[in-house]
Amino acid sequence: MNLRRRRPLPGRLRSPTNPALRSPPTRSMPSSSDTSRIQPEFKNPIDESSIRTGALITILAKGFQYSEMEANMDSSDVDVDGDYIHLEPIDILTKDVHSLKQIVNNKKEKAKELGNRFGRDTEHVQVHRQGNEGPSPMDFTPSLVSPSCEISDSDLYVLEGHSLEVIACAWSPTGSLLASGSSDSTARIWEISNGPCISSMHSSPPNVHVLNHFNFSINNESNAVTALAWNEEGELLATGSYEGQASIWRKNGKLEEILKKHTGSIFSLQWNKRGDLLLTGSFDNTAILWDTGTWECKQQFAFHSAPLISVEFRNNTAFATCSEDKMIYICSFGESQPVYAFSEHQDEINAIQWDPTGTLLASCSDDRSVKIWSLELGTCLHDLQGHHEAVYTIKWSPTGPGTINPNKQLVLASASGDSTIKLWDAHKGHLLRTLNGHREAVYSIAFSPNGNYLASGSQDRHLHIWSVKDGSILKTYSRGGAIIYHVSWNRENDKVVAGFGNGIVTLIDFRSAVEASTMY
Repeated sequence: MNLRRRRPLPGRLRSPTNPALRSPPTRSMPSSSDTSRIQPEFKNPIDESSIRTGALITILAKGFQYSEMEANMDSSDVDVDGDYIHLEPIDILTKDVHSLKQIVNNKKEKAKELGNRFGRDTEHVQVHRQGNEGPSPMDFTPSLVSPSCEISDSDLYVLEGHSLEVIACAWSPTGSLLASGSSDSTARIWEISNGPCISSMHSSPPNVHVLNHFNFSINNESNAVTALAWNEEGELLATGSYEGQASIWRKNGKLEEILKKHTGSIFSLQWNKRGDLLLTGSFDNTAILWDTGTWECKQQFAFHSAPLISVEFRNNTAFATCSEDKMIYICSFGESQPVYAFSEHQDEINAIQWDPTGTLLASCSDDRSVKIWSLELGTCLHDLQGHHEAVYTIKWSPTGPGTINPNKQLVLASASGDSTIKLWDAHKGHLLRTLNGHREAVYSIAFSPNGNYLASGSQDRHLHIWSVKDGSILKTYSRGGAIIYHVSWNRENDKVVAGFGNGIVTLIDFRSAVEASTMY
């Protein structure tokens, strides 16, 4: 099961293409002999227009939180244990309180075992290689958090406005605009002031443009914003929604166009660098290339047999797609068949990403593996094994030949449900180090533009900022009060944004950690 279905987000449990979600069960009409038993039509005494949009979702979310809190109660049923354990939504739905308490206790025991491992020197991880053997993995990295690493209130700013979980955040590539997308059926564009100090924002809050997606929903139901992407010039923002539309907005918040060919939720979209094509991937099992001059569908690709999870441009015309069907396809505009088809994953694929040069493609899966594919060889170059649970996301470092940091090593990072982050040598295919500091699943990771730092957000409600060089935690934030679904750096390397499950967007000033002693 992919991460999108593990997150407690509306609509993630079933696709919009599922008839059970779209229409009520059919009922047969009574025969003429039964007409005497037909009852008058029931009239609902409640004025439906008076019900706040999203009210049911809010009530359900609070019910989930109560059940989770009940499972964490100690034996006296008065206090919640200090080590609060977060539960999967499917467990809350299918298990009673006693079973949930057992899950909580098992997770706490696992956390204690992990803590005991901090005294060990090394972690033995098997890495299967195809090609030359590389050196053995480096030392296991026990990353204990010092109280001095906690980010102070003066170095952060909370952007308030969303009422439900924030699914995605995206910095404009050319300016200080920040976009956020939420399950509350809105995206927002925040005007973040330039300069190193966030504290000045407390006296002058940022302007915000609210991009309302209610109008695109069916029967005015909640229409979660599920994906965000700026074009290369930072003038246009594309948003994907649960109802299957892609919307184009100007940076001032004005709606430019609505693209309506998909019949399932859009969880991934991307502009090519030239800006003339927009790529969308949907739960209707297809990917579409849109002409950004006319906003017409240029080509629809229907190769997958299950919902698409991620799409990623390789260059201006070629791209990769991955799906719940365990397949990766390399496609090209104008071609009726995939250029390559990779089928070595044994379970749903959660993410794909090209390296900075577009020569290597990385993928991660529920099968616990990370794979690096070579288009020159047309096969899997490295099969990286070491995670003990599903791998949710991967990110390439912005380093190595062809980048603005050409003298630094190219690194691939992977984050997993086993609470760890692993850094891999992409060319030799071996483990560089394991980052241990989270206690639960890690949902999002992001390299800083200079490649020196890695930010991570987790189900344990902690954000960590790591040194890529030595694996230490430089900064941490633990007061957000909810699961962190997304983390992202601005282009100046001095600000990190985090999207939380309680609707909060937190902006963190990282300037105090950018010191000469931590640089390469």
